[in-house]
Amino acid sequence: MNRLCLMAAAAVIAAPAASFAADNTLTIGMTQSRTGALNVDSLAQQRGFDMWRDEVNAAGGIKVGDKRYKVQFALYDDQSQGSRVQQLYTRLIVQDKAQFLFSPYSSGLTATAAVISEQYGKLMIITGGAEPKTYELGNKYLFQIITPADHYLTGAVEALATKDPHAKVALVYSDDPFSKAVVQATRDQAKEAGFADVLDEAYPPSTTDFGPLVNKVISSGADALLGGGHYADGATLARQLYDQKANLKWVTLLVAPGDAKFATLGQAALGISVGSQWEEKATFKPQIGPTGAEFAKAFKAKFNEEADYHSASGYAGGLILQHAIEQAGSLDTDKVAAALNAMDITTFFGQCKFATDAKHHGLQVAHQMVLAQWQMKNGKLEREVIWPKAAATADILYPIR
Repeated sequence: MNRLCLMAAAAVIAAPAASFAADNTLTIGMTQSRTGALNVDSLAQQRGFDMWRDEVNAAGGIKVGDKRYKVQFALYDDQSQGSRVQQLYTRLIVQDKAQFLFSPYSSGLTATAAVISEQYGKLMIITGGAEPKTYELGNKYLFQIITPADHYLTGAVEALATKDPHAKVALVYSDDPFSKAVVQATRDQAKEAGFADVLDEAYPPSTTDFGPLVNKVISSGADALLGGGHYADGATLARQLYDQKANLKWVTLLVAPGDAKFATLGQAALGISVGSQWEEKATFKPQIGPTGAEFAKAFKAKFNEEADYHSASGYAGGLILQHAIEQAGSLDTDKVAAALNAMDITTFFGQCKFATDAKHHGLQVAHQMVLAQWQMKNGKLEREVIWPKAAATADILYPIR
């Protein structure tokens, strides 16, 4: 990490609690993985939060009755570690007096944060935790913006079945809560589709040498690989599958191919698909907030980077919280929670509605994912929506090699 980044991180950690206590200011607390294995995806999510905050404040703040509140963040680096999440979310609530919370990135860190938020009765908007188990523990103040983990690879299974209904599939995935939750559901979906499971193996999230595992994939005779984890391991796995000439006909990985940086892999990225929470090319008619094209254009202008579904989910989480507060006309936790429980609304990110039964409270029940694939268009790698057919912007590339 360079000196400027270290100074910035230090400034965040050293921010005094007193700065989060203005009468006309709404404080939202969160952690970001500025360092550690989750930093790429967490940074994208945080930029979505930041863009929403800046736009809200430029417009005069969130309207609550006859008053407007500017938004400020209490933010710390969790270093991609659950132990720090527990400490920092306690600090956000007790010392920084955060009125509402945004989740950290990843299912594992979110589950840890949820223990603290529920303990203190604080409402938390979850944009980076997909594992359904978190919403099956009787929690009252968690609200999930994204599609749950058990549907992340549903589109990949459905699309692959149209090309090879008897495909031999290797399940290769990170040994973390999110990835395991995804694959647990995918096993059943693949079996129902008629696929043969020829390899099923988890790898440590910190893996950088996939050579032995790629050899197992090749030896298994697999036609397709489904799995992955987060950005660092997913990008490395894709590159090494290409370098070792695994010659798979189909590869769908979690998370990593959804980032614009994945294109830097060149030919190793070609044909790789990803279950995506949002794609700019998938159009929705928003009832509140910008269109997808407007969001993407503004994001590019602000950060000089392409928006991905992590940044879109962060921004959408802000929109949903803002709408609930304005609908409630109050900053009272229970009143805002009631507004969220009653919500059924579409933003550029898609439809949003929460389960309200005690066994699944806060689980997202309306948002649908799309399947995107890296394809060559006019000599340039671009991510195209290939599934479902109603949302497709290009035909499925199969086989990818």
